[in-house]
Amino acid sequence: MFDTDIVWKRIGYMGPLMGIVFIYLLCRYSASKFGAQAQKPPTPKTEKDPKFGTWKPVHFDYPTITPFPTDPMENKPIPYRPFRAGEYPVTMGIRAMDSDEWIEIDEEYLAYQRIRSHRIQTRGEEVIRVLHDNPGLVSSGAGASIELVHELAEYLSRRFPTMFEIVRHSSSVVSESTGWYGLPPIKSIRVLPVGKSYEIPMHLDDGENAAVRALEIASLMIQEDIVIMVEGTDGRYYFQAGAVLIAGFWRMQDKIGMPLDEIHNSGHVPRYKEKLQTGMGRLFQKLPVDKPVARHNYFFQAVKPPGEGVVSLDPEELAWSETLLGPEDNFKKAHSDQQETRPTYTPSHIRLRTERQTLRRLPRTGAIAFTIRTYLTPVEHLKHEPGVVRRLAGALRGWGQDISEYKGKDAGGGWWDVLMEYLDKCSDEKMQEDQAKLVAAEPQYPF
Repeated sequence: MFDTDIVWKRIGYMGPLMGIVFIYLLCRYSASKFGAQAQKPPTPKTEKDPKFGTWKPVHFDYPTITPFPTDPMENKPIPYRPFRAGEYPVTMGIRAMDSDEWIEIDEEYLAYQRIRSHRIQTRGEEVIRVLHDNPGLVSSGAGASIELVHELAEYLSRRFPTMFEIVRHSSSVVSESTGWYGLPPIKSIRVLPVGKSYEIPMHLDDGENAAVRALEIASLMIQEDIVIMVEGTDGRYYFQAGAVLIAGFWRMQDKIGMPLDEIHNSGHVPRYKEKLQTGMGRLFQKLPVDKPVARHNYFFQAVKPPGEGVVSLDPEELAWSETLLGPEDNFKKAHSDQQETRPTYTPSHIRLRTERQTLRRLPRTGAIAFTIRTYLTPVEHLKHEPGVVRRLAGALRGWGQDISEYKGKDAGGGWWDVLMEYLDKCSDEKMQEDQAKLVAAEPQYPF
């Protein structure tokens, strides 16, 4: 490999000390060049890797938020239709989200806020809760809760200036966090449509139950539910705080404290382990602060006919699908089939329930803020949207057995058969209408 005579001759010219240095460097060179295959591979991260469960606050150059061009409360709800004909795709369905699009507000804002406020007053910690540290495993969601309400206040006051007004602390106030663009932190925010102002807690010691108050304020400003996920020392993300007021089919009290995979497995999400678990875990660990994402989901639910025990505050059962699941306090499993009686459904009772979910990493605490915006649409309205009923019918026929069970096809008291009959009828009527238009457009005989 080397000519040793030449080597030793050179050593003799250098003197003893320089010779030793030369031999040492020569050995290092030989080992690095020819012994690489003998080196051990780097040790992979383990559950006890100290890098898990820790976060160093990062500097984030907040984007410029574009003010909404009109009064958002005059806008119709966005008609999300997250389905296509054919086999149901079991994927995360993640897409990039523009910073302007974090929160959506529409003409149903006041109705949502009446329901949400009532839920807070009557349900308390069942719908808003912040867990303490779980020593050795995962930290509390308290710090993230306070960070989130400040993030929302900054965003909302810029995106919807006709709805939200803020007052900032003086520049002399010292805080662990500042406002966007280096401004002083927000002291209070006024929600103009409801005529209420809220003092925003600055830190965990800013009054009693500061973190819970922060989530309550956040939930009374927006139409979305909130889930805060915090990384544990095992690398998994845990549901450590939330304001889940209008979930419809699940209760926060049954899920809070669970890691991400257990949340989904306990909810019997089809093919989660095979198709989703690895990708979801990687997404939560790697999501950058400056790259929020969004995804969509859909279900169906039924509501009671007018006059049959309908609660006037929430006749669409936005907060809890009692018609399908029974009383919320007696809930035991998803899509409960224990109710003894149900109404005879017609298409007018069935609602398409769509969810727009966003994930955004908070720069100071590193927690993931997960928001869930729910939309309810009477299925009878879908016939006015070109191509939707036919596409929906094709999508429902693409549900496998596991998807059907998850979405409550056979445990909902017959809504599925009523819905499919209605969609097929609308599709046939649309085809006949289109054919009639083609015939009418043909030139009369003789051509």
